[in-house]
Amino acid sequence: MPEAMDFYAIRDSLSDDERQIQDVVGRWVDERVLPIIADCFEQERFPMELVPEMAEMGLFGPTIEGYGCAGLNSVMYGLIMQELERGDSGIRSFASVQSSLCMFPILTYGSDEQKERWLPKMAKGEVIGCFCLTEPDGGSDPGQMKTKAVRDGSDWIINGAKMWITNGTIAHVAVVWAVTDDGVMGFLVEKDTKGYSARDIEHKFSLRASHTSELFFQDCRVPEANRLPKASGLRAPLSCLTQARFGIAWGAVGAAQACYAEAAEFVGVRALFGSPLSHKQAVQIRLADMVRRMTNAQLLALQLGRLKDAGKMHHTQVSLAKWNNCRMALDIAREARDLLGAGGITIECCPIRHMLNLESVITYEGTETIHQLVVGRELTGHAAF
Repeated sequence: MPEAMDFYAIRDSLSDDERQIQDVVGRWVDERVLPIIADCFEQERFPMELVPEMAEMGLFGPTIEGYGCAGLNSVMYGLIMQELERGDSGIRSFASVQSSLCMFPILTYGSDEQKERWLPKMAKGEVIGCFCLTEPDGGSDPGQMKTKAVRDGSDWIINGAKMWITNGTIAHVAVVWAVTDDGVMGFLVEKDTKGYSARDIEHKFSLRASHTSELFFQDCRVPEANRLPKASGLRAPLSCLTQARFGIAWGAVGAAQACYAEAAEFVGVRALFGSPLSHKQAVQIRLADMVRRMTNAQLLALQLGRLKDAGKMHHTQVSLAKWNNCRMALDIAREARDLLGAGGITIECCPIRHMLNLESVITYEGTETIHQLVVGRELTGHAAF
């Protein structure tokens, strides 16, 4: 008999190792994240106490070979993101930024010295990173970047500002993208660099269990040794975003599963007009539609992971998955909240928390509209941005 969370028996197509990593992370989320995350969300607190445990499980840079990393495949990484976001988007965002947006560019575009210096400590959670591309005046058009880096002898002087940066105030190192006379380049700006400052964006109604920050660079002197030597042009930061969007496509499934599970349990016990809500046609149709959407998203994510592991994934396929799965999760969170009735607006119920988080997830790292246009450009050969 099909189960709601795995209606097409996707787990049967996973390897033993893939199932094991999902189970390990899933149990950890159940035992360590779910008991505290509602309070963290309400208090606007990221649970830093969980970082060493995440590192111990190998959740930072898990697909990297060497440097103390786990060397897992892409499907395993996706399953990790799915389970983490079943807990909360803020937990998944932390791991995603650390892995895909900070460790990946150091691995891909960094020098051997940079890799040896930063990656082992980041894998252990001893060093936290942040990724700095979006600016106060916009994020969807990074070609209009205003942060500049000017060569000064053997150093670079960086001036500018970045906005909506996850982990910004807790990061030890920032991967900063700036315009130079030779195009866009990446720099590793350390926290104690003179002229570098960060402050949290407060009073958020989304991703409250996550640090979201503004970063400022005023005559920051960065040595040439901290420039990513293999990063040149916008392709470099955009390739990092492709990695992160892959994880988001999986994470959204986890958020949807959490919302569905709570709503399904509620309608099974809530009586209305003499019988449980789950006996009503309207409710069954809504539950069935939620499972349809989740199943589609699961299959999309799994095939995307298999393509990635085979070296055949195209960035437009990631756009389609991010667009589809985030929309799916947000719609399911809203449906679940409605099925829970008035109680669904309280912090005791997870759908309202996931719904608020997903309003950010569907926007960051490429808005829904941008991903639609990316796919449209691929189909027609014409950019409509």
